Amino acid sequence: MHRRRFLSTALQATGGLCAGLPLAACASDADPSNSTAAEASGSAAAALPAIGLQLYTIRSVLDKDFRKTMEQVAEIGYDEVEFAGYYDRSPKEINALLDELGLAAPATHVPLSRIRKAPGAIIRTAKTIGHQYVVCPYLAEKERTSLDDYRQRAKEFSAFGQRCTKAGLQFAYHNHDFEFMAMEGTRPYDVLLQETSPKHVQMEIDLYWIVEAGHDPLEYIAQAPDRYPLCHVKDRGANGGMVSVGKGTIDFASIFREANFQHYFVEHDNPENPMQSIKTSHRTLQNLKI
Repeated sequence: MHRRRFLSTALQATGGLCAGLPLAACASDADPSNSTAAEASGSAAAALPAIGLQLYTIRSVLDKDFRKTMEQVAEIGYDEVEFAGYYDRSPKEINALLDELGLAAPATHVPLSRIRKAPGAIIRTAKTIGHQYVVCPYLAEKERTSLDDYRQRAKEFSAFGQRCTKAGLQFAYHNHDFEFMAMEGTRPYDVLLQETSPKHVQMEIDLYWIVEAGHDPLEYIAQAPDRYPLCHVKDRGANGGMVSVGKGTIDFASIFREANFQHYFVEHDNPENPMQSIKTSHRTLQNLKI
C-alpha cells in the first residue's frame, strides 16, 4: 500500500473528525485539538480514500521554490497531486521526487495545443512519471464557437483517447462553465458526452464550474457515475467566486455519497494565500463526513 495512503487509512481507523459539523466549522483555522471537531472524533465518519491537490492552485509558490513547496504539500498531508506543468523538471526527476515524498500523481493537465503537437511525447512522459490520466483542461474560445466545433473536439478527444488507451492510460476532459451554456438548444457538454466513448474519453468534473453554470452536478453523475473518475473539489462563495474548500456553499458530502469518484483534487484558481488555502481545504476534506 502507498505510504501516504496507509497513513490516511490508519487515521480513518481512529474515527473521523468533525462528524456532523458544517463545512465552514471543519475548515476553521483554529487548532483542531481545541475545537468541537476534536470532541467529535469518536463519531463514525467515512473518510475519502485519498485527498489530492491540483498544483495549479499553488503555481506562484512552485515557481519560486518547486522542491520546498512540494515538500510542504506532502507535510500538509496530501496523498496525491495533479500536475499542470513540470517546472523545467524532467519526467525522471518528477518521478523520483514523488517517490521520495510519498506522493502519487495519478493525473496531469495538458493543453490541447500540446496534445496536437506531440501526442506521443505526452504519453511517454505520463508513463515515466506514473500518471494514469491525461486531462485536457480547457478549450480556447476559438475552439468552441459552435456545436460543430464541439463535435470536432469530440473527434480529436476520441482519437487521442484511443492512443492513450492503447498505451495503458486514460484520457479525460475537464469542464468549465461555458460547456453548459446552450447553443441551438443543446448544451455543448452533452455533445462531448454523446459523441465520445467512455472507454476512451472520461470526464473530470469541476464542481465549482458546473454549479457556477447553474446546474446540479448530480444531474450528470447520476446518468453515468462511472464516467467521472476524477473531480475538482472547488468551493463557491455565497455571492459567487472561488473560496477555500469548506468556506463556501457546495454540499460536497452529498455529492460524494452519490458519485463514484476515484480521485479528489482540491483546486482554487487564484487564492490570496495559496498555502493557507490548501491547508484549510485539506483539513475540510480530512474531516468531512460522507
